[in-house]
Amino acid sequence: MKSKNSRLDAIKIIISKNEIGSQEELLQALSKEGFSLTQATLSRDLKQLKVAKAASMNGNYVYVLPNNTMYKRMTDPKHDNDNLIHNGFISIEFSSNIAVIKTRPGYASSLAYDIDNKNFDEILGTIAGDDTILLVIREGYSHSSIKEALSLIIPSF
Repeated sequence: MKSKNSRLDAIKIIISKNEIGSQEELLQALSKEGFSLTQATLSRDLKQLKVAKAASMNGNYVYVLPNNTMYKRMTDPKHDNDNLIHNGFISIEFSSNIAVIKTRPGYASSLAYDIDNKNFDEILGTIAGDDTILLVIREGYSHSSIKEALSLIIPSF
């Protein structure tokens, strides 16, 4: 029997190299690697790894690792604007200490996860839907400082 850590590593490798859309597909891929586990165990592993689902470039929903969204998997984008398309970012609008970020469908949760995990002093937190992120700005920070912070996560912001 292989160890849990090697199983978690195998899950990370499989998800980052393939477009896996269901737990059944992932169980089959793990089986080919010599791992035998139940769907319930796989579900717990995915939760522990903080795996999410996001829309792939062809519109299918696939598993992605935190901080490893689809745009980071792409190699050699042709134009700077391609980065904006591939990370899902569309726009940001401000109202006092709140910002609303619009994304392509399926990209909001992974982008919000990246924002929250950067622990920006300027940002209290986020709430994400499918294509919209509500961003709460800490008092005393300007909208331009928020844009500057987000440029670390959103290429060509």
